[in-house]
Amino acid sequence: MNKTVKRILYIGIVIVILGAIIYPKLPDGDSSAMAGGPATRPKLTVDGLVLAGQELKNQINITGTILADESVLLNSEVAGKVSEILFEEGQFIKKGKLLVKLNDDEIKADLERLRFILKLNEDNEYRQKQLLEKEAISREEYETALTTLNTSQAEIRVLQARLEKHYIKAPFDGIVGLRSISVGSYLNPGTAIAELFKIDPVKVEFSVPSKYLQLVNVGDRINFSVDAYPDEVFNGEIYAVEPQVDPQTRSIRIRALANNKKNQLYPGQFARINLILEVIDNALLIPTQAVIPELNGKRVFTYKNGKVVSQSIETGLRNEENVQVATGLSPGDTVITTGVLQINHGSEVNIRFN
Repeated sequence: MNKTVKRILYIGIVIVILGAIIYPKLPDGDSSAMAGGPATRPKLTVDGLVLAGQELKNQINITGTILADESVLLNSEVAGKVSEILFEEGQFIKKGKLLVKLNDDEIKADLERLRFILKLNEDNEYRQKQLLEKEAISREEYETALTTLNTSQAEIRVLQARLEKHYIKAPFDGIVGLRSISVGSYLNPGTAIAELFKIDPVKVEFSVPSKYLQLVNVGDRINFSVDAYPDEVFNGEIYAVEPQVDPQTRSIRIRALANNKKNQLYPGQFARINLILEVIDNALLIPTQAVIPELNGKRVFTYKNGKVVSQSIETGLRNEENVQVATGLSPGDTVITTGVLQINHGSEVNIRFN
């Protein structure tokens, strides 16, 4: 076998091998192409969403702080030595309960002395009145006795008011905190005794950007959670809105009330708050990935009669997954939600509904 025949044989073997490799990878329509017919591309399969009106909540997530409904730092208005402590730390107490008693021996002795003087002045005023009726004394002498009597009565009332300040009582129902005094302590005016908290209900304080001012109203509901009970949702109702915008943060301060029957909420806790600003009925929502941003707006692809149709839209509210279509679409329209980068206006596609 000469060299020319060998070369032809080798070339034939290579062609056969290449044909065996390439032929299985040819598309089904390749035979028509080889026969001179036009090549056809398979239709792209995309997902579609038929629009229907649904409820949309315009809501924001913010943080806030739990506050006591009422709180006061108990202290003494007068100086004195503590003779009795009549509460337990952490105890629930009713309004008016006596909590601390200061030594009152000296002031009680003064009161007793003034009561004796008052009795003498009452007797003197009575005698002077009898004499005045008999015209035995002048009107001026009687009025002097009456003034002395009234002065004694006033001095007793002043001393009784001072005595009352030796008894420190609860100004409202609440839980008393840790005390800072002991029996025998000498208190000066203003010395802290303990703090009293009213925690049912509690207040929830938070701030929202001022752009939401017209959407926040007294009576609106909030939902919130705290770190101590991460899986539990608490409810509250807005009762007050600060009538000014903070010039530093451009936000408005808001307070809500929340029931705390189980004493799960404590002043100072950090709260994660969900505030529903408004509820929109029959909103048209589409997935955010279906929206194609453009220089002068936004558009989506819709499906009509087997073909892709480009449609300009205006969007409204947005949440984590969807965006509201404000204008450009109607209920019943089919929006293409996948493959938007692989299709164009007029493309033929296969539609698939989830």
